[in-house]
Formats: sequence, C-alpha cells, structure tokens
Amino acid sequence: MSLFGEKKESYKDKKSLVIYFSRADENYAVGYIDKGNTEYIAEFVQEFTNADLFRVDPLVPYSKDYMTCIEEAKQRVGNAPIKESIPDISGYEVIYIMSPIYWGTYAPELETALKKLDFTGKTIRIVTTHEGSGLANVPNDVKRACKNANVLNDAIAIRGADCKNARSKVENWI
Repeated sequence: MSLFGEKKESYKDKKSLVIYFSRADENYAVGYIDKGNTEYIAEFVQEFTNADLFRVDPLVPYSKDYMTCIEEAKQRVGNAPIKESIPDISGYEVIYIMSPIYWGTYAPELETALKKLDFTGKTIRIVTTHEGSGLANVPNDVKRACKNANVLNDAIAIRGADCKNARSKVENWI
C-alpha cells in the first residue's frame, strides 16, 4: 500500500528478464572482488521474481586493475563489442536493466546490447550501482535506448560497497 492507500503493482509474478553488466576484479572503494557488485543485485532480483538473467560481457575483457580498466572503457564508449547478443525478448513483460555508473551513464557494453532490441510494450525497471553517482543519467539514457517502452520512475541506486548486503532493499523495491 502507498501513502494514499493505492496498491503498489507487483512485479513478482510477471515474466521477467534481467539484463545486466557487472565487473569483478579491482573496483572503486571496495578493492578486489570475486563477483561484480551489480551481479549481486541481479541475483537478488532473480530470487524475488524468478527472472531470467542475461549478463552482458565485453568481447575483450577489461584489465583487472581499476585505473587501466577506466582507460579501456573510455575508449569503448560508442563502440563496445559484446560476446553475445541478447536473445529474443518478446516473451518478457518486465525487463530489469542494471549497470554500474560509467561517466554518468551505464557501461558502454550495455548500450551495445540494448540498441538492437525491440522494447515496444515492455515495462523497464532500472538499477544502478555506484560509489556516489546515484542514478546519474541512466534513467534518461534508458528511455532513449528503449523506445516504445514504459520506463518506470522507480529506479534505485545502490552503493557498490553495500551490494552484498542489499537483499532486503531489493526485496522492498520489487
């Protein structure tokens, strides 16, 4: 229930897909990690919605070193080849789009993955992971990339250092 007695729509039982980019290795503010911060959130969403997961991976892996990775990612903006294209999304009602913040938006590989898809009639929910950027420009960029979709205004931003322990925050959001 909301403040005004309206029932919040439930997304738990809708056919859902999580499209996410996540990077392990050295991360800003959390050091070396075995699993990317965004991957934790993707797995929590999967747990609560039974969504299918699609991890967007770069064709050429990034360096394990954070600063080197940053330079590599800057060079990939607008041209970030990915290992595998996202399969047909026509059977999904809800698409969760998740990414760490890279210079005010989602990772370049996510842009590559999204631009060839038909989002007509889909509901889009957004999650970002960050260390101070919040949602940045991701909601506007997703609206631009996901033409003819209903991009919800309920996006959440989770600090990377908090992702491992964000299960209840994700559950409340779902």
